[in-house]
Amino acid sequence: MQCRYKKITVKVGSNVLAKADGTLNVSRIAHLVDQIALLHKNGVEVVLVSSGAVAAGRAVMSETKKSDAVSQRQLWAALGQVKLISRYSDFFQEDGLTCAQVLTTKENFSSRGHYLNMKNCITTLLENKVIPIVNENDTISVTELMFTDNDELSGLIASMVDSEALIILSNIDGVYNAHPESEGAELIERIEITEKGPKNAISSQRSNFGRGGMLTKFRIAKKVAGDGIGVHVANGTRPDVLIDLLDKSKNLKHTFFVPNKKPSSGVKKWIGYSDGFTKGQIVINEGAAKALISDKAVSLLPVGIEKIEGEFKKGDLIKITDTNGLLVGMGKASYGSDKIDKEKQTEKQKPVIHYDYLYLENRTNST
Repeated sequence: MQCRYKKITVKVGSNVLAKADGTLNVSRIAHLVDQIALLHKNGVEVVLVSSGAVAAGRAVMSETKKSDAVSQRQLWAALGQVKLISRYSDFFQEDGLTCAQVLTTKENFSSRGHYLNMKNCITTLLENKVIPIVNENDTISVTELMFTDNDELSGLIASMVDSEALIILSNIDGVYNAHPESEGAELIERIEITEKGPKNAISSQRSNFGRGGMLTKFRIAKKVAGDGIGVHVANGTRPDVLIDLLDKSKNLKHTFFVPNKKPSSGVKKWIGYSDGFTKGQIVINEGAAKALISDKAVSLLPVGIEKIEGEFKKGDLIKITDTNGLLVGMGKASYGSDKIDKEKQTEKQKPVIHYDYLYLENRTNST
């Protein structure tokens, strides 16, 4: 078997791992493990981002004393994490492999230090031939700082560990030009990061058992592809989907997001997934916005700033928007908001955000 990649992140969703009644599909987990084991034996490093804890917990205790959704989710996640990782562990052992559980929350990525600690943990597991199984810790992630879903988490993990590809396994074949159930809907097999058209045709409906949907997958896939990582969205309910997807001799029908030829640096990848931790916002004029998204590598100077919203200090992450309110990017402040007006008066202005610490949303030319 000739594999397309040597290092991948695989995200498997609740709609793939759960049966129609919401309980765990154990046979599908076993088949997924067998595929990962075969890839591993062919020299492919695999990080698995797996949903399914809540589905596993629901099977253990369907009737609960707590009626509110948050408490139920906490209970099912706490019960289900044990059951889910136990299933994975047993199946990997049958294939002669060891897996490890890595539970995280969005707050674990709030600082560069936390981010690097997480990266070091997963890298160490891979170096020791252990399969990392990553999941959000739903038992405590119940605030506005939750990941949108595991699609967002998988994108962050793929970028963090420098995967060559992110493979998102859903319960349909990929991204369609209309709702998959509508007449005449066609699978889009290739999407460039410059394309915006397909987004308008994608259903915003969420999956039955997870928190996400195809619109989230599209958004995350474009972001990851912008970082220089190829993204494949494929049908995880199909037998041998991972094997056929990675085999160079086969052409599996699915959606591929073409990666940017200029990959982002490690620090920019971290900034790109840290929008929940920004401290303030700066509004820039049209000239500054055009300069930032041009082919040239430029830093953001105070002269381009129209307005400051909120306060920030040196080292804080801040959002950058244009005068229409559209997000241009994010960056790490070189100095505090209280010094910007004074810096505008100087002959040689110091950048508010240096290019090395600037992440742009429209990154077709500029990462």
